[in-house]
Amino acid sequence: MRRGTWTSLAGWVALAAAGCNQPAGDGFAVLPVHELDWSVPRRPVRPGDGPVRTTGPLAPPTAPRAWRYIVIHHSATGWGSAAQFDRDHRKRGWDELGYHFVIDNGNGGPDGRVEIGSRWESQKWGAHCGGTPGNEYNNFGIGICLVGDFEKTRPSPAQLDSLHRLVLHLAAQYGIAPANAIGHRDAPNASTKCPGRYLAAHLNQILRPALARQLAAK
Repeated sequence: MRRGTWTSLAGWVALAAAGCNQPAGDGFAVLPVHELDWSVPRRPVRPGDGPVRTTGPLAPPTAPRAWRYIVIHHSATGWGSAAQFDRDHRKRGWDELGYHFVIDNGNGGPDGRVEIGSRWESQKWGAHCGGTPGNEYNNFGIGICLVGDFEKTRPSPAQLDSLHRLVLHLAAQYGIAPANAIGHRDAPNASTKCPGRYLAAHLNQILRPALARQLAAK
């Protein structure tokens, strides 16, 4: 199994197989406008700010890595948390949780809470997007996983709020271009539907344009 693709805990293996490991369709996911949520705030996340809850400070205690990408995933499970995924990844022989951030959905952690993984604290390469040339999207890609199966359901409003604010913050802080904020399915050589059609559509139609507006406003 290549580094960067994972299946979930026992009991969710079938769902996970339909997530990050499911063959991708052609092109970007696009949904009708009426199916998208346009009410999500587009401002950066700050620890303790408003409804967004984090498990620690967003500023890492070590020198920042030369991040170039943000790669967004779904867990392809109905429930989970950073601790749960960390245990699963370690059972598979990985060094620790493969993602840098996990955004909970209320089933395993408070809805919309941003969990900060140990990889982010140490500014360590990711283990969430294997198979890219030179392992580029692991070495220089920030991995964010939202708990849920977004081939079947939509992320919660709280998750989308946290995702927007986190991604806008990271892009501004590390100079990441809007085109480099991608879903797992958009990475070179990827063969997956992750992060699911609903989240992929939201990323392509709403979040990436919000990043472009933020960049233009500078």
